[in-house]
Amino acid sequence: MHGDIRIPDSEYKERVRRAAEILVRERLDALIVNGSEADYANTRYFSGFWPLFERCGVAISAAGAAALMVGPESRAFGGDRNKLDKLYVLKDYRESADPAYPELKVDSFSDVLKGLGVTGAKLRIGVASYLDTSVVIMEGIKTAFPAAEIVRADQIMVELRQIKSESEIACLKEGYRLAELASQQVIKEIRPGMTELQMVGVAQRVIYENGAEYEGLPMYVFSEASTRHAISRSSYRKFEKDDIVQLNLSAKIDGYSASIGYPLVLGKLTGKRREIVLFCLEAHNWTERQLKAGVIAADVAKEFYKFYLDKGYKDNFVYGPLHGTGLIEVEAPWAETISNYPFKPNMTFQIDTFIATDSFGVRWEKGIAIKESGVEVLSAPIGKLYELEF
Repeated sequence: MHGDIRIPDSEYKERVRRAAEILVRERLDALIVNGSEADYANTRYFSGFWPLFERCGVAISAAGAAALMVGPESRAFGGDRNKLDKLYVLKDYRESADPAYPELKVDSFSDVLKGLGVTGAKLRIGVASYLDTSVVIMEGIKTAFPAAEIVRADQIMVELRQIKSESEIACLKEGYRLAELASQQVIKEIRPGMTELQMVGVAQRVIYENGAEYEGLPMYVFSEASTRHAISRSSYRKFEKDDIVQLNLSAKIDGYSASIGYPLVLGKLTGKRREIVLFCLEAHNWTERQLKAGVIAADVAKEFYKFYLDKGYKDNFVYGPLHGTGLIEVEAPWAETISNYPFKPNMTFQIDTFIATDSFGVRWEKGIAIKESGVEVLSAPIGKLYELEF
């Protein structure tokens, strides 16, 4: 669609307004969220900005004023992409080479909050993206506000982001469409003797030709032993006949990351290997049937684990049945045995079903949106076992 599907500017303003309401409820004077090139989700959610090399942040006041904060080299870049009214440049968000920029006059966190109308010494400041807040950024906040109470505020972002708008879901659907186009093209072109990375190149070509902003995640094309990796990177390994190959291909549309995953076989799959692959698909389909609004996530996760136990696959279990998806392909909330929240309409998840053995693994994965009576599958149907003949 080449840029036709996107988040409207008005939605960014609405996000800031909703965040400010939560700050008032939580008795916080301001919220600071931080991001990086690798995990831009919380900052892009408000600003539309995705940094490169440098970090970035967004500050929001309880009155609803908001600003983007960028590193010293992103003043023009950030200004061109920013959906917020204000922009500040802070050394705290500089790149990892740690340049000093001795000639540069920059802002501080106190300048930012003053510009948003937040004054006083004994402030309550929420910091979200806590795992992505570097020591340098946190020290900058504490130096600017030594008497402030710093509160971990990740839950605010989970609350804001877990229910998706129609425009967010539209971005995800388009990403899934492109991921499936890429998967089908890899299936057409893959041959023994080619490498995993060659197939990554095929997938990248397809998503960019069809309008993707970027990959939704580093393209997964794994074969044989590397299919055991729950998280990994493709390599120069050459495919051999009868290999199991795992595809997890993805596309990003206006920041929203969509991924689908399924195995294919460069030959015929037989014996125990076939049983394991089809059990994983059975567990995947079982999960989909459990999901609807009002169901408690922990109940599904507990029964999912029991499903592995009852079928004799306890030792092959790696993680739970599904995880949130949106601006990052894996985002909160997860569905684990301690996840005591109910599913709500328009929560979006990856049904991500993975099993590992000593010699190989397999994953069946797709995106869904929770509905009152079940789920809406956001991608093309998956479930076919591709056994390719050469």
